[in-house]
Parts: sequence; structure tokens; C-alpha cells
Amino acid sequence: MEGFGWFTFETVKRIVQAHPEHEFIFFFDRKFDQRFVFAKNVTPVVLMPQARHPILFKIWFNITITRALKLHKADLFFSPDGFLSLRTPIPQVAVIHDLNFEHYPEDLPKHVSKYLSEYFPKFAHKAEKIITVSEYSKNDIIEQYDIQPEKITVAYNGGSPAFYVLNKEQKEKAKETFTEGAEYFVFVGALHARKNVKRLFEAFDKFKYRSGSATKLLIVGEKLWRDKTLESAFNFMTYKEDVIFTGHLSLERLTQAVGGAKALIFPSYFEGFGIPLVEAMNAGCPILCGNKTALPEIAGEAALLFDPFSIQEMSDALFEIDSNVDLRNDLIQKGSLRGKEFSWDHTAQKIWEVLEALL
Repeated sequence: MEGFGWFTFETVKRIVQAHPEHEFIFFFDRKFDQRFVFAKNVTPVVLMPQARHPILFKIWFNITITRALKLHKADLFFSPDGFLSLRTPIPQVAVIHDLNFEHYPEDLPKHVSKYLSEYFPKFAHKAEKIITVSEYSKNDIIEQYDIQPEKITVAYNGGSPAFYVLNKEQKEKAKETFTEGAEYFVFVGALHARKNVKRLFEAFDKFKYRSGSATKLLIVGEKLWRDKTLESAFNFMTYKEDVIFTGHLSLERLTQAVGGAKALIFPSYFEGFGIPLVEAMNAGCPILCGNKTALPEIAGEAALLFDPFSIQEMSDALFEIDSNVDLRNDLIQKGSLRGKEFSWDHTAQKIWEVLEALL
């Protein structure tokens, strides 16, 4: 899973398990895994059609969900990815993580971008309450959709409790596993445009040419070229043999990949939060990240920031973190303190306070 999926999994699991006095109905649009039915007070329901296209979104939320809410006599509808029914009178709470599609519509297929830009303002006004994951996103929703501040609650994301600081032997094993013993920077995420991997490839090439360093670049996530420019940028690299794609990793292997890294490089130019930052902090991994949107808010002083639109600044940051052991140790220490401020338990509690007030 990626950001929205982990948010849903970690928060909803905690909410239903903490409140056995309530009944919860989970709506799925396809056959579900039993691991997502977290407790006896959960009733799983599969609804058709499978919603993976804007036309199907409209049918699923406005017709199927509307009918299902009435049939099951629901008191409240909670949507962890922000999509709502515009036809039901039942109170609804939407989690709007970010508005990337408003700022960079070109990063998405046109039909998806058009749907999101048309319907999310409607969802924001339809919702009784909105939850979002950073002060940046809250202010963005207020400005973009003219929403009253008191309607929006910020509930910061957490990070997986599976991440921990590896000992020396474990770090060496991680390097042997992923890079045949070489030190490496790690990037975690999908190859979406806003993750800025194209510029990362270019910046890494400049860093390698300038430094002569043996440090490699580990890309954790699906190697799926979403556009020709990204594929072309990789093929054009001088040091592409030092870029290693792992594909998706199990959580256990992901903790090893992050914990064994010299630094996490997170060059996104738009994020509503940035869960990998928290997980890197908890893994004792120094952080390099962009200085735009929510990332400075989440990173605090526990990261070396750079302009994600500047290949030179990104390359300079890679050079600095690679060569400066004192800087790495300082960021690790600050990250160990900063990471403690984010917890899925706290996220779930903030969400429950919003839901309970409406109930």
C-alpha cells in the first residue's frame, strides 16, 4: 500500500478495535482480504461496480453508496480518501489529504484531473467535517475552496511502528542485500510525477560526477514508467548502473532498506504530509527532502532541505550528506526526537473525536 492505503489501514483498525460498543460497516468495491476485517464489530459489504474510473466513481458514490447507507441505517459516513455521496442526507466526514490535482493537474490523466477538480470542491462543502494531515493542507483547502477554518481538523499521519534503528551488523546485512555491500541513498514511493524522480536521476548523476563517490541510489517502489520523460531521463543517465530498483518490498524488508541507508532522499515538490519522513526518523536514517508544501512542516529541523525544482541544489544536498558525517549524526539525533511526535494512535484518536462529536 501507499500513503492513503496505510492511513486507512492504521487509523480505521485502531478506531474499530477501540470502540466495540459501535457497529462499523466497511464498504468494498471488490472481493476483500479478511485481514481488513479488524474486529467482530465490523460488517464487510461488497458493492458494485468496481470504482476505478471517474464515471464509476459517480455511480459508486452517488447511487451505490447512497442506497447502501440507507439500507444499513448508517448514522455517519466516513471517507478516508475524501470521496463523498452528494445525494445522501446522512452526515459525512471526508479526509482530504492534499490538493495536488488543483496545483499540478498535468501530473494526472486529464479525465481524472477534471473529475477531481470538479467534484472535490463539492465534497468539501458537502462534508459536515473535514480532516486533513497537515497545517499546510488545511490552509490550502481553506484558500482553494473557501472553507471555514473551524470545519477542518488536522490529524498528522503516523509512521509504521515496525521501523527501528538497525545495529551495525544489521546495516551491513542490508547493504549486502540491496547493493552488494555499497552505501546507498534510498527513495521510497511510487514513480508519480510529483515525486520528482526525473530530477532526482539528473541530480544523482551530477553528484556522482562531482564526488566520485561509490554511494548508490536505491529506488523502492514499482518500476513503472508513467511517462516517457522519466524513462528517457533514466536511460540518459551516465551512472544508471548505480541506480537499483527493488520493486515493492514487504514491510520487514522495507525497514531494512531504510534502516541501512546512508540517507533518505525525498525530492517531492508536492506533499500533504510525507509518511516516509517519519519512518526514516524512527529508523535512524538522515533525511534530505524538498522545501515545498508540507515537507518543511513535517521534517522540522530533522532534514536537510533543498529546492526540489533545482537539480543543482538537490545535487549539492546529496554531496553534503554523503561527505559530512557530523551532519548525518546531527540529523539522526534530531530525527529521533521529531519522530516521536507522530503516532497512528494519536491520528486515530483525533479522527474519533471528530466522528464522535457528530454521532
